[in-house]
Amino acid sequence: MQVLNKSYPRNCLLTVMDRYSATVRNMEQVVMIPSLLRDMVLEDPTNETGIHDLYSSYTMLKSIRVDVDNGLLPKEEWKAKITDSDEEEEEDEEKRGEELDLEAQFHLHFSSLHHILTHLTLKANEVTKKYEEITGLTL
Repeated sequence: MQVLNKSYPRNCLLTVMDRYSATVRNMEQVVMIPSLLRDMVLEDPTNETGIHDLYSSYTMLKSIRVDVDNGLLPKEEWKAKITDSDEEEEEDEEKRGEELDLEAQFHLHFSSLHHILTHLTLKANEVTKKYEEITGLTL
């Protein structure tokens, strides 16, 4: 597993992002044949993502790592990916966002991002562990 090079406070968002990125890179190095993960079921009863296939989790985690490492898509590309129904949800979000002050919005999104990245890091560890069990690489 890769070691974190930077030293930030333990609960700092940058630490969580680095930890997630390093964990997913480790998963990518361990999982040599991702197709072995197809049709393998997650045994996590608290699975909130709706994804129950390990291969789907693997590809989702890799995709999110690219965004964490490189930043978001340009706004034009992002808008091209959303559908009309997403636009309606976005308008509702804007109305709700105007009701909250900026500091409250920041704390809400910051804590949510922290929680999500921590959860995804655990999921990456789970995919890596399951792959090691499947291939017999567990020490």
